[in-house]
Amino acid sequence: MDTQITADWQNWIVDNLARGCVPQSLVEVMAGKGFDPIFANAVVFHFSNVSTQTKTAAVPAAAYIAEPARFPMEGGVIHTHDRIVRVTARVGKPIVAILDDLLSMEECDELVRLSKSKLKRSTIVDPQTGAEEVIDDRSSFGTFFTVNENEFIARLDRRIADVMHWPIENGEGLQILNYKIGGEYKPHFDYFPVADQGSQVHLKNGGQRVSTLVMYLNNVDEGGETIFPELGLAVAPKKGSAVYFEYCNSQSQTDPLTLHGGNPVLKGEKWIATKWMRQGRFG
Repeated sequence: MDTQITADWQNWIVDNLARGCVPQSLVEVMAGKGFDPIFANAVVFHFSNVSTQTKTAAVPAAAYIAEPARFPMEGGVIHTHDRIVRVTARVGKPIVAILDDLLSMEECDELVRLSKSKLKRSTIVDPQTGAEEVIDDRSSFGTFFTVNENEFIARLDRRIADVMHWPIENGEGLQILNYKIGGEYKPHFDYFPVADQGSQVHLKNGGQRVSTLVMYLNNVDEGGETIFPELGLAVAPKKGSAVYFEYCNSQSQTDPLTLHGGNPVLKGEKWIATKWMRQGRFG
């Protein structure tokens, strides 16, 4: 087991503590990645003490004010304009839902086909500058389709907006990601932490992100689960299915319980499509 820690892991711990993540959940993530649990515990709680002395989380988990979900929390199906989507599971805190039959097999294949020639290494937002940056923690390749880019994408955008119960014009362009063997995305938040200077550039266009829909475009032979460390939840990729979660209330507070990541792909490859919704019109 690992008993040494790289600068990337140190930055990951500090960033997630600053955003309100519970220290024990970080320890569990690190133990799952091969770190000695006792070593991981010591490192995380060391940085936790430093973080307490130097900076505070914008909204600790206990301070987040839960509001009625935008997503329907009752019923087994969602009727969109062109398709019936099944709800197979829900979590009430934070709001998480697992969906089935969101996309047809043919639609999944078409998204993959249209994306293959456009893939580039995925980036993250630098917390200080707001610039796009390639890091080891996110080892995928991806591309975007603008909202309503063509008839096919427009049909999907409308269906997705129906499912997410949020206006089409508030959505970012559909992102397609491809993970090869070993590809992963360490636990992170989809919202922009207001305490990070770099977030301000992104918040000017549409405001804060409020919800995410991750859609699985293929069956992964092994690995590649979407994990929620704070919940102990792992969602296995299933072609045509999706996982939804929301994390921003009407007071612009963000919910750190939505910490999530993508486990490494152990066999085969993984294709997903992601839609992020903003508070206001995006674009």
